[in-house]
Amino acid sequence: MTEKSGPSTTRRGFLKAGLAAGGAVASGGAAYAAGDPAITELQPWMQYLGDGVDARPYGYPSEFESHVKRRNVEWLTADTVSSVNFTPLHELDGIITPNGLCFERHHGGIAEIDPAQHRLMINGLVDKPLVFTMQDLMRFPRENHVYFLECAANTGMEWRGAQLNGCQFTHGMIHNVMYTGIPLKLILEEAGLKTNAKWILPEGADASGMTRSVPMEKALDDCLVAFKMNGEMLRPEQGYPLRLVVPGWEGNMWVKWLRRIEVGDKPWHHREETSKYTDLLENGDARRFTWEMDAKSVITNPSPQAPILHGKGHTVLTGVAWSGRGTIPRVDVTIDGGKNWHQARMDGPSLTKSMHRFYYEFDWDGSPLLLQSRAHDSTGYVQPTKDELRKFRGENSIYHNNGIQTWYVNEKGIAENVEVS
Repeated sequence: MTEKSGPSTTRRGFLKAGLAAGGAVASGGAAYAAGDPAITELQPWMQYLGDGVDARPYGYPSEFESHVKRRNVEWLTADTVSSVNFTPLHELDGIITPNGLCFERHHGGIAEIDPAQHRLMINGLVDKPLVFTMQDLMRFPRENHVYFLECAANTGMEWRGAQLNGCQFTHGMIHNVMYTGIPLKLILEEAGLKTNAKWILPEGADASGMTRSVPMEKALDDCLVAFKMNGEMLRPEQGYPLRLVVPGWEGNMWVKWLRRIEVGDKPWHHREETSKYTDLLENGDARRFTWEMDAKSVITNPSPQAPILHGKGHTVLTGVAWSGRGTIPRVDVTIDGGKNWHQARMDGPSLTKSMHRFYYEFDWDGSPLLLQSRAHDSTGYVQPTKDELRKFRGENSIYHNNGIQTWYVNEKGIAENVEVS
């Protein structure tokens, strides 16, 4: 088993290869040697003035990036009110998801709320029931944290085998942003907790009235009542003006449009934690309260929506990994379906319960590839294969599928979703 990249995949090896080829690593030098008009001739945008600063008071991407957007799957998400769309992971780099590309999951459509009329109530087993306006909440101390939010159903269609072709659709029910918010424990302390207070029930203000039971230990640990993401106010589809942040735990617990938190002495066993968001086992029983998101990773490039376009030669493989229990100190990748594993290069910040970016550079000789990634988290947990998960859970589950993903890349660089045994 190989654990390190060969000399040709190091930065020094890459530079030597480039010099040996006359500096034309990607294109072989054909374009500019022949006088490429894209560089030798004036382009239209070089000959007229562009828009002034007042033309775009709120910025938006280039028209040439209009294909980079959230997408749904018609046969999977026919009901667009109570449905989901997917983050284009294959189009992103680094670890931060732009606000306009964060996946959406709604149970009753997007609630459009006037913040001046929005209230947050704390009631139940508290010494002093309270109702806060947004202005009241702005007076609390606030914190900033980068966390991933992953739907428990992310990759759920893959339990029975390869289904959806593209990491946007297999793994795109996730985003990773910086949240600004109030530690929930400060708000609960303001109300005062009774001695028998063991659980909270956050409730959303949307038409579905989304609720989930959260144990008090988690509520007092790292939960936030967030009002901003990536520096600006939450988007309406992300819970404007308030949402609960439950770091490392399944996304349906991150109640959006947060209007009420009830404190109780036991879980409520509502619909979204009994008939839904439970883990079906092989014998037909279901596990409940499996909140934590296990370590997981996916190669975003190359992938079905991001084929290899440059042909043979130096190739950059990249992807993301995350764990609901801590950081990701290591990711292994294989280009031959697991015969040989190589340690990827981790890059960028390593933050707990956040996405981590990894890279692996190699020289592609044009032969077919079987690409996989395997995450290791800071607790020592190693991402399992799908077969290892199925031995315990069977094939009829939906939630918490963190099995290793495989992409097959053919001689033309085209990738598709497959499984290898």
